[in-house]
Amino acid sequence: MKLRVSAVQYHLHTISSFEEFSKQVEHYIKTAEEFNSDFILFPEFFTTQLLSIGTKQGHPLTIQDLPDFTEQYQSLFKNFAIQKKMHIIGGTHVLRKGDQLFNVSHLFYPDGRVAEQSKLHLTPTEMKEWNLTPGENLIVFKTDKGTIAMLTCYDIEFPEIVRMAKAKGADIIFCPSCTDDRHGFHRVRYTSHARTIENQIYVVTTGTVGSLPTIDFMRANFGQAAVITPNDIHFPPRGILVEGELNQDMVVTADLNLELLYQVRESGSVTTWRDRRTDLYPDWEPKKSSLLTY
Repeated sequence: MKLRVSAVQYHLHTISSFEEFSKQVEHYIKTAEEFNSDFILFPEFFTTQLLSIGTKQGHPLTIQDLPDFTEQYQSLFKNFAIQKKMHIIGGTHVLRKGDQLFNVSHLFYPDGRVAEQSKLHLTPTEMKEWNLTPGENLIVFKTDKGTIAMLTCYDIEFPEIVRMAKAKGADIIFCPSCTDDRHGFHRVRYTSHARTIENQIYVVTTGTVGSLPTIDFMRANFGQAAVITPNDIHFPPRGILVEGELNQDMVVTADLNLELLYQVRESGSVTTWRDRRTDLYPDWEPKKSSLLTY
């Protein structure tokens, strides 16, 4: 099976209304539509741009206010997914559930369904400064273009969770990210490459660019989109199908061929997925597993 994916290097800047946010989102989605993409990926925390709208008194909003935009955000992306007949991974948005806040990836299906995956591993800033709560379940999502997982930024740095996603059938990991410097960016980027080699899967990743001067912890962004492959004869030697220009406002697009993954798993130069030692390190323990399939 072949499919086309686009990833957005989303430019953060101060806005004054939800309508401005909507128009910027529409621009990126229409760009992906012009390339006939099946999936489009937005980055982590890109909806923090909405906090720059501020209050009527001119004060900036805080992360605690972001869930107030949830209904508008979900309606916007749901409608675009239906209209464009496209799978949209709406980056992440902060949801309030009870008295807790979660950093949640959203998958908007072309038929109107909306699926969620909470970020499982939280950075110190997310926990200490924003008081977010980590998710508890890993979910893989079936689509008419294959089975995918959404693992956000820091999640991709933990090989165990990606191995579990692949064991549940995921061939593509979509990794929305938000990093503020080169160190954070390269941690996500290098571990994404490692995950493609270990599991013989694709990783599609992207990050925020630009700046939100009035929003704490969103003043600096260092990002680049990339579509990353295993390192084998069927794929580019560096394992990169496409990558954007660092810190530029742009969309990158590439074609994925799932049959190539199946081929390298069976007869590649190395067969890392087939050769894993599940007698020594099982993919997961079914009786204790919190893995779900959507």
